[in-house]
Amino acid sequence: MGFDVKPKFVTFDMNGTLIKFSINDTMREVLGDRLPAEVADEFLRICKAYRIDECTGAYQPFHQVVARSMERALHKVGLEFREDEARAVYERIPTWGPYPGVTEALNRLAEAVPLVIITNSDTAHAVRLAENLKAPFEVVISAEEMGVYKPRLSAFEYMFAKLGVTPDEIVHVSASPMYDLRSAAIMGIENKVYMDRGWEHDEHWLGYERITDIADLPVLFGLPRP
Repeated sequence: MGFDVKPKFVTFDMNGTLIKFSINDTMREVLGDRLPAEVADEFLRICKAYRIDECTGAYQPFHQVVARSMERALHKVGLEFREDEARAVYERIPTWGPYPGVTEALNRLAEAVPLVIITNSDTAHAVRLAENLKAPFEVVISAEEMGVYKPRLSAFEYMFAKLGVTPDEIVHVSASPMYDLRSAAIMGIENKVYMDRGWEHDEHWLGYERITDIADLPVLFGLPRP
């Protein structure tokens, strides 16, 4: 278990991997009593699917991704869409913090290799959320900067060009095979880490190292546990 070659960078998905992506809880809070218990789970399930769908077409700002996915999901369960509620959900995103242990693991890993974020956030949110991680990042790449969202392959092409690397010179870390690790594999990134947070099924055939504790991440790079 681990990587034999020191990469030029370790690249990270941020939301859901490092930052606790609390959009379901936030939507429940914002919608309040307007979201009946009997449709809440279906609304959240289909809203996630619509967010993915909104990310795979022509680029639009993330506040529009949030709004359009909420609008489609609310209509699907027979509820009225309100623009102010979607804006309220979007505006809470920068307040979200890291999962336990993330800040410590990132700072430990940064002693050995430079860290990079590639995120589906808007630029302003990407900067704020990266600051919430309290760890040193060499580069923070946003979807707004790229003009595209993951899992689009051009997001990874942009990252390679921005960093001046080839696929074999990085390790990519994500909690999402769907958004990140499938595309990373297609683009030739052999060294990948699946930070399994229980959001998606293990797709071990993609050829990654799977961890369930972020403290194990520096160990993959030969650093001892603290």
